[in-house]
Amino acid sequence: MLCATGRLLAARAATALPAQPRGRGLAPCCRRRELHFPRNPEKSLGNFLAGQLARPSALAGRRAILRRVRMPPAVGGGLAGSELRPRRGRCGSQAPRAVGADAAAETTARSPKRPVPGSRRFEAVGQWALLALVTLMSFATRFHRLDQPPHICWDETHFGKMGSYYINRTFFFDVHPPLGKMLIGLAGYLSGYDGTFLFQKPGDKYEHHSYMGMRGFCAFLGSLLIPFAYLTVLELSRSLPAALLAAALLTFDTGCLTLSQYILLDPILMFFIMAAMLSMVKYNSCASRPFSAPWWFWLSLTGVNLAGALGVKFVGLFIILQVGWNTLSDLWHLFGDLSVSMVTMGKHLTARILCLIVLPLALYTATYAVHFMVLNKSGPGDGFFSSAFQARLAGNTLHNASIPEHLAYGSVITVKNLRMAIGYLHSHRHLYPEGIGARQQQVTTYLHKDYNNLWIIKKHNTNSDPLDPSLPVEFVRHGDIIRLEHKETSRNLHSHYHEAPLTRKHYQVTGYGINGTGDSNDFWRIEVVNRKFGNRIKVLRSRIRLIHLVTGCVLGSSGKVLPKWGWEQLEVTCTPYLKETLSSVWNVEDHINPKLPNISLDVLQPSFPEIMLESHMVMIRGNNGLKPKENEFTSKPWHWPINYQGLRFSGINDTDFRVYLLGNPVVWWLNLLSIALYLLLGSIIAVAMQRGAQLPAQVEGLSQVLLRGGGQLLFGWMIHYFPFFLMGRILYFHHYFPAMLFSCMLTGVLWDTLLRLCAWSLSSFALARAVHALGILSLLLGIVYSFYLFHPLAYGMVGPLAEDPRSPMAGLRWLESWDF
Repeated sequence: MLCATGRLLAARAATALPAQPRGRGLAPCCRRRELHFPRNPEKSLGNFLAGQLARPSALAGRRAILRRVRMPPAVGGGLAGSELRPRRGRCGSQAPRAVGADAAAETTARSPKRPVPGSRRFEAVGQWALLALVTLMSFATRFHRLDQPPHICWDETHFGKMGSYYINRTFFFDVHPPLGKMLIGLAGYLSGYDGTFLFQKPGDKYEHHSYMGMRGFCAFLGSLLIPFAYLTVLELSRSLPAALLAAALLTFDTGCLTLSQYILLDPILMFFIMAAMLSMVKYNSCASRPFSAPWWFWLSLTGVNLAGALGVKFVGLFIILQVGWNTLSDLWHLFGDLSVSMVTMGKHLTARILCLIVLPLALYTATYAVHFMVLNKSGPGDGFFSSAFQARLAGNTLHNASIPEHLAYGSVITVKNLRMAIGYLHSHRHLYPEGIGARQQQVTTYLHKDYNNLWIIKKHNTNSDPLDPSLPVEFVRHGDIIRLEHKETSRNLHSHYHEAPLTRKHYQVTGYGINGTGDSNDFWRIEVVNRKFGNRIKVLRSRIRLIHLVTGCVLGSSGKVLPKWGWEQLEVTCTPYLKETLSSVWNVEDHINPKLPNISLDVLQPSFPEIMLESHMVMIRGNNGLKPKENEFTSKPWHWPINYQGLRFSGINDTDFRVYLLGNPVVWWLNLLSIALYLLLGSIIAVAMQRGAQLPAQVEGLSQVLLRGGGQLLFGWMIHYFPFFLMGRILYFHHYFPAMLFSCMLTGVLWDTLLRLCAWSLSSFALARAVHALGILSLLLGIVYSFYLFHPLAYGMVGPLAEDPRSPMAGLRWLESWDF
């Protein structure tokens, strides 16, 4: 058989047609056509490739065809079904130098007739109909039973409350940027919610309060994730089955469904991430028409969505990095194209700077401007910010206030640490527990306004009342030795050589004495940073340090959170290291002294850039200091892709309405398998192509789709997943879902490509199409059936737990770590 095949190949090579003229394009039968190659059903792909190496003229013809056929660009482009798209570059299509007679004859014989315009219109109508069906299924699954349960679930207690703060214009602090909460508040306001529900704890019933507007808004954005994924995969692969498979994976995933049905930031964040990804591949698909209206539209929309993603959560930086890498790659390729002039190159660079840097920054800044304008009333977040920041909030004690300018003995004051999110020097009647230094009164820092933040400043060597009208006013000066007496408990600020509770080599700080009477360990020297001895100390503006007279240590806060015995407030220590840091620098904020005249504090209000910078410093520090709540399930990044452990949204007992955040295991494990298969298959194809292996046109086209379109999706998964391994903050299962979006899209592209490659090896065209269709249909049916089994996790369960045979989840607890 091999000898006969060799003789046939030699005969075909001898009868090759002459090359076509250079100015002519591909023959009509070769445009947008599936390229078929003769195959003996008994012959393997390896033997077929070996045979091709014996046909230099035919191989040259095929190489010429492949050079003139446009393969998918870095993102976008690709195969439409099994068709290859013609090249549409800046210079237009170019003809091959030579086309083998056998290649042309086989292509003509095996290819169907050129599609008529009517069939193209029918195909377009089919695409839109399929998109409408996908969108309808997405909205139907997300809005089904949206009102259940009618009580607070999981983090609704935070983000619903923050929506209420916007409606009431009350300032608060959160570790995330404000856009997501602002949109939730706006949705509530437009739907009739009045902002009066307290959102105290999970399980509280909404009763007559209107909560459906906020849930409906999140469900609406969550529903759009599926058509966005469909369009993105369609743009990357030009394959309807791949797009449909990716959409089905997201539609019937119980985890993605659960996150979309509640008042959370996650559906808003994922909406902007997917919108940015879609607009990016869309503007890349317009690369052949730079500076056209569609090109500008998609490029600008990418910048808008980047601002939205970052404005909801800081993890929006990951999609910014992905778009940035794509942009740098695009510019690098343009720079290497000698047909592009430097003037045009400058225009490309300017367009991307304007749309992908300037526009997002302007929108992001505008978000904060609206945030500060709306939240103009004092609230629970005041203590996280500086005294000057608080002076701008109506209702704060510093707003439009008039207080004495210089500190005097007998004044009642609050002392605030200058390090962001540390708070006020604080004490209370609770003592340090046994074994934690001296069993004396606790001294901490506290982030909120409280009567236990008040201290009286006194001389170190007298107990006379400085507020006695018969005594003259005596100002506190730089270098004075003072005593700070806690107003509520009458104990003095005290330190000694006992070790601090959490920070080794630092000294413990306590409250000591009775009615202001203590010992020499209560004496502190007050110093103003960068001032001379004898200068008066100004309220709010003077940066002061308190140096312990006996030990020589400096009062400061480590920022570490004390255990429950310390009410989870922050540790105060006296550090023997005299290096000046913000942790050991304080300022006097509140100041009450009836013997002194007052001055207005309006002059202290900061500018907008100062406010925005301070907000980001506080958010970053707050993010890094997040700790788990009691009975809360945290997780590690390696748990997430394997769906190791879910997260309880609502209910514990068999009488509760239980909602459990867990991904559809069939979907998630298929995604995990697909990532492994992609790495294996992609590596093999990349090595083969690098070594110059000559593949048939259709195989090479599918390989390009897999490497380029799939590579973009794999990169998106990696950049939204692996950075969490480097984070020191507490992590939860829901942090993985942006990466999960990319893994679902990659799965759609991979399995469609694998099935096409399997179908390609079959000799019968009808059989090949049947194998491909059957494979896609089997995957879709498996996904739908798994959703039927696990949907009670998302829509809620009442009754026996999974261990009971009567439970709707009986037999479905496949991992011991699943807690439903």
